[in-house]
Amino acid sequence: MNIKNYDYIIIFSYFIILLLIGLFRSQKSKISQTDYILQGRKLSLPGFIASLVSTWYGAILGIGENTYLYGIQTWFIFGLPYYIFAAIYAIWLSEKIWGKKLLSIPDIFRNSYGNKIGILSATLLFFLSSPAPYILSLGILIKFVLNINIFGGVFIATMFSIFYLWNGGLNAIIKTDYFQILLMFLGFFLLVIYSWIESISPIELYLALPSSHITPTGGMSYQYIILWFFIAIWTVIDPSFFQRCSAVDKPEKAKKGLFYSIILWFVFDILTITSSLYAFIFIIPKNPLMTFPLLASEVLPPGILGIFIVSLFAIVMSTIDSMSFVNAITFGRDILWRIRAKDAKKNPVFLIKRGLIATGVISLLLSILIPSVVKLFYTLGSIIIPGLILPFINALLTKNNKKLNNNYIFSWILIPVITSFSWYIISFLPMKHFPKIEPFYPGMFISLLFYLNLLINKNKAYSNSISSE
Repeated sequence: MNIKNYDYIIIFSYFIILLLIGLFRSQKSKISQTDYILQGRKLSLPGFIASLVSTWYGAILGIGENTYLYGIQTWFIFGLPYYIFAAIYAIWLSEKIWGKKLLSIPDIFRNSYGNKIGILSATLLFFLSSPAPYILSLGILIKFVLNINIFGGVFIATMFSIFYLWNGGLNAIIKTDYFQILLMFLGFFLLVIYSWIESISPIELYLALPSSHITPTGGMSYQYIILWFFIAIWTVIDPSFFQRCSAVDKPEKAKKGLFYSIILWFVFDILTITSSLYAFIFIIPKNPLMTFPLLASEVLPPGILGIFIVSLFAIVMSTIDSMSFVNAITFGRDILWRIRAKDAKKNPVFLIKRGLIATGVISLLLSILIPSVVKLFYTLGSIIIPGLILPFINALLTKNNKKLNNNYIFSWILIPVITSFSWYIISFLPMKHFPKIEPFYPGMFISLLFYLNLLINKNKAYSNSISSE
């Protein structure tokens, strides 16, 4: 990239400003877990929207890569499914979650099924909500811009992401997200405008694209496309959604904020997909993951290029800090705090801070083991979601779950995960007649059988109680 000195000044200024915003906080000697995790349940509507919208695009390099290769398919796997489930979340779940007055998703499992199930759900959520894909994105971006080793980039990304979270918690995330969301929209708006000036209008661009780039499947199977709709169910058990909905002072704010967020996601998706399609006529990248930076280097003048690079950093950083934080809460509060009897009456904030360190280490390892942003997200989602989604929905909708057999619930969560993981491993073996089915489906099928069996037995129990009367 043709980066000038003043572009570097803009980039380094961004990180300094981000630290200053994140580290500035009111001087309190002690902070409660509610203040640290949920900002004292005083999150404003603008803060809710800014944080949720900016948090959702951490895999921005993967979006550029996928659109360059498969065209508008990106919107059908990374856009539309998430609008649908965010709307369902707003209408169906946001008030229920706010009404629970709990601090985390494992608290839902714990209250419904007991402490053992709460710890199991927390362990799975710890891997599912890992910031590893986004840390990998930022590491790759830092390597590309600063020309350093990828492992150095990933390490810098990890350390910087947790630095200002240490004392600020959710309050630090919200304050920085106001800054991040402005940068992300500004950067991509400028990229589209300059690409338009340098070539043709977006409508002419669309008409000039090959058929492979203007079909919903992008040349992939319908099974693959449908799977991404199932992966979007992840929204239902997304800790960031849960945290924001629990942090507002009124449930109406959560519902309204989710619908405003969907509108902003749609606008930003138009900007990112249009940019990627412009890249299709401007550049031939050796690595499509670098689609956005290479297009920016081609069409943006010095100074504006620095602003765009900063917008990429802002998009990824806003996701890393949020996911690192919820991961640290899961590890420190929902696992360590719950299994260490000696700390049961202590404020768990000190354990959440230790969780930040654990999150950083494990995310580094995951990003090294699976060095592909989209593949990392896809793999974790396909394996873990089948085990959590239906038990979570049942916990929200059904009362008296503690009467259920603990071993049954434990199996209901764990066996679908083992099934999907085994299917994933077997798919790499040279077996000619092994069916080409994505790992998500076998696991989800097993989970559905567990759920149906549970419903049938509940109905039988209800019928027996009526007849006995």
